[in-house]
Amino acid sequence: MDAYRLLGDDERAATHARSVIRISTSPDGTEISPMRAAEARLTRGVAAARTGDIEEAIGMGTTALEADRKSLPSLLLVADELDKELRSRYPREASSRDFHERIMAIKRGAAVGPELPF
Repeated sequence: MDAYRLLGDDERAATHARSVIRISTSPDGTEISPMRAAEARLTRGVAAARTGDIEEAIGMGTTALEADRKSLPSLLLVADELDKELRSRYPREASSRDFHERIMAIKRGAAVGPELPF
């Protein structure tokens, strides 16, 4: 999935991302691998942005960022790819700017770090 996304093979990247989401979800709908599923949604978002579907791209990106994530740096690597695609392809779209602002807010929060108990 990641390799295809980085190579720009959007169809294969999206196909693998759908598979990752499917196998990351139990039959009752519980995500058993939320981080991997979030990265797969971002991959689907990148593929959608590249094929002209901004609504799908923003939707996938937003859902991914709302996930119960454990590795924020890893998630931000892929989120940055989606952000760059959106800003380069849809610079005048409010939803693209909103997504960028959300990424920047997450980065600002991550830069602060956790509060120390002393």
